[in-house]
Amino acid sequence: MTPTTTMTIRLPVTVLKSLDEITHSTDQTKSYLATKAIEEFIATQEWQGQAIEEAVRAATAPDAVFHDHADVTTSMKKKIAAARKSSCR
Repeated sequence: MTPTTTMTIRLPVTVLKSLDEITHSTDQTKSYLATKAIEEFIATQEWQGQAIEEAVRAATAPDAVFHDHADVTTSMKKKIAAARKSSCR
């Protein structure tokens, strides 16, 4: 079993009430649900941090290619218009 420790947090009353409702409907403990929520939050934050680092590396690479905003906007408008025309048929 993974070692655990205790952490005390303050929650708005509304959040605690919602958590209580979820514990009853899922038959899980508050501790379990809070742990899962924190694990998911950490995973998301780690993923986002890695994605940002990768994007910065790609943007600062010597062979990085950038596109003019106006050109991208024009291209996307054409694609959207073509998609609308084909869906109306």
